[in-house]
Amino acid sequence: MTELEKIEYAKTYIDCLADGINPLDGSPIPDGEVACNVRVSRCFFYVSSILQREIERERKKVEKENKPKRLPFSISPERLLQFEYSEKPIPVTEIARRLSRLAAEDGEGAKVARFPYRKILYFLRAVGMIEWRVWENGKYKRFPTAEGEAMGLVLMIWQNYGRKTPVIYFTEAAQRFILDNLDAVMAAEKGSSYDERED
Repeated sequence: MTELEKIEYAKTYIDCLADGINPLDGSPIPDGEVACNVRVSRCFFYVSSILQREIERERKKVEKENKPKRLPFSISPERLLQFEYSEKPIPVTEIARRLSRLAAEDGEGAKVARFPYRKILYFLRAVGMIEWRVWENGKYKRFPTAEGEAMGLVLMIWQNYGRKTPVIYFTEAAQRFILDNLDAVMAAEKGSSYDERED
């Protein structure tokens, strides 16, 4: 008997007692018995509500355990040829979104993990194409290096509610550089040079 079944079984007994029914044979409990006392009956109803919450918690746990796991991100060379390069510069998250969509198509209906966009940032930092610099507000932000700019990284400034934030965009050349080096990108890890500045 599973934990969930045990709790459900216990709740049926408590529910019977709360309703003044003998859980063993289904007969009414005679008046005057302690189980028929109003205060005791209220306690049974209260315990029943607690057990119901536990049942719901256990069901969610079981559903989570039985939920099919996502396959690790992978994409075939043939599918990679279908990547839609953008003539307009796009952010790293858009590159990741497009790769994730292609990988999902490659998975033929199976759930595939999304492409981790941070891998691109780790890779570019490792090869010296982006670096941390102090921004106007004193916080560290990512900026393309001269080498990164030459490869096709472009710095744009986002404005949101009066606040400015530097964001790196990828030209078509930069997008192609990432896809040409996708194996190295996927192998990139958060290096020891990454500190608390990493968000």
